[in-house]
Amino acid sequence: MYISIRKYKLTSQDAKTRGELTRQINDVFLPQISKTPGFVSYYAVDGGSGTLATVSVFESQSGAEESNRQAADFLKKTLPALASGPPEITSGEVIASQTVRSGAKSAS
Repeated sequence: MYISIRKYKLTSQDAKTRGELTRQINDVFLPQISKTPGFVSYYAVDGGSGTLATVSVFESQSGAEESNRQAADFLKKTLPALASGPPEITSGEVIASQTVRSGAKSAS
């Protein structure tokens, strides 16, 4: 598995802008990126203080790289004034992971 993490510095921190960004990600970007070969999952995180981080998980390195290209294109075409500069990108092969299966109970 390969992951690409993109961290954006947003130009606005108001609730209206966050709402529009959330809507655009859910309605436009998620349907697009989920069709990329090898797609596993995608997460967008409001980091507070005007930051947004996104995590794209793919089965292959080429999928993770393609997600960076798609994210840049999406931002440029859909929300060009939202980010102040390009994102900080961290990408690479997953070397350790653990997930809880859906419906599994955690130990108390």
